[in-house]
Amino acid sequence: MILKETNRAPALYGLVLAGGKSVRMGADKSLMNWHGTEQRYHLAGLLKLLCAEVYISCRAKQQASIQGYPTLADNYEGAGPAVGILTAFKCRPDVAWLVAACDLPLLGLDTLEYLVSQRDTTSIATTFRSPHDGLPEPLITIWEPASFEVLRAHVADGFSCPRKALLRNETRVKILNPPDNNALLNANTPEEAEHVRQLLKGMSA
Repeated sequence: MILKETNRAPALYGLVLAGGKSVRMGADKSLMNWHGTEQRYHLAGLLKLLCAEVYISCRAKQQASIQGYPTLADNYEGAGPAVGILTAFKCRPDVAWLVAACDLPLLGLDTLEYLVSQRDTTSIATTFRSPHDGLPEPLITIWEPASFEVLRAHVADGFSCPRKALLRNETRVKILNPPDNNALLNANTPEEAEHVRQLLKGMSA
């Protein structure tokens, strides 16, 4: 399934968020190998099937280690994933960005295809409602060009988490129930990573 650019919808670009410091995990989550390759490349490969172009968002010192994909180093003041998304919009404010974070090891093509198929270009974003806390999941979301100003104002107000931007503008956001709840399972600690390993073992059995 490939989303083609039309006169009605902005082109869809992919953005892998790989710039987190992974403090709680104690190891770089973007380098973890869940599916036969580093997670940043695994996600980029999935997004490549759905998006016109794919970039990897990272810190400046990570750029030299990333091969095969163009990179976007955070160049907004502040920290957190909102800065990575804003950097992408600064590069291409005219496109929509399908964002996927490296702490979602069970995110698969089926879930991404469903998100793209349900994309609402009249909203500022199309996202999933997390089955774990009932809140919108900003790090597996299609952010439309109209969200650029929303995110910029959000960060200017001192917020680094894009989830709050979705919550503050919920009437302008399309929120879906995920087809696979495990796809939105975060792995941010060694304990969560071990849980994912056990799930993957069960899936391959």
